Amino acid sequence: MNPFFIKYPSILRKLYPNRITQIQDKKSIYLTFDDGPIPEITPWVLEQLKQYNAKATFFCISDNIRKNPEIFQQLLKEEHSIGNHTFNHLNGWKTKTEVYVENVIKAQEILLENRKQKREYREEKRDNNNPKPATSAQKFFRPPYGKIKNSQATELVKLNYKIVMWEVLSGDFENRISKEKCFKNVINNASGGSTIVFHDSQKAFKNLEYTLPKVLEYYAEKGFSFKAL
Repeated sequence: MNPFFIKYPSILRKLYPNRITQIQDKKSIYLTFDDGPIPEITPWVLEQLKQYNAKATFFCISDNIRKNPEIFQQLLKEEHSIGNHTFNHLNGWKTKTEVYVENVIKAQEILLENRKQKREYREEKRDNNNPKPATSAQKFFRPPYGKIKNSQATELVKLNYKIVMWEVLSGDFENRISKEKCFKNVINNASGGSTIVFHDSQKAFKNLEYTLPKVLEYYAEKGFSFKAL
């Protein structure tokens, strides 16, 4: 038995309808990666995505952006979407609202500061059909562990963050499940429009290394494309 919910609970979807869990897009899959950028792991993920012309959304810990700015620049150059995952992976349930919000703001400042280095590149990517830069900063936020108090969410929404949860949790971070089970968690639950959570982290790599290439192949063969939020 999995020690977590593979599928986002329908009751939470009803209670919090404005939190992103699924996209109305039957022909695409929305892969997301939490906790990076991490040396070796994140570049490996990018190589896998490139093979399928896949775009994804990376929810970055800003302390990792600070430590690995060159990998963050690679994410931007390859036109993936970026989301905020706090500065140092805070558990919202164990953190005072004021402290939590300040941590998210600190994380966003680092994220934006590193984005400025790609401003000229973003401007070059403008065209008549796409007035928004290809790598423009969207204020996406995913709470670490999926744990966020209503008071914290309320304050972040006031600051124009879009809170992103998921539809399918691969479970790659959980060492108690096999890599085969991780793969089945995804393909047995994800369909067009699903947002799927993976982790570009050392802890998850055993399962991720097996699962991600197979997931990309599985859905590509079924005619799905892979889009970023």
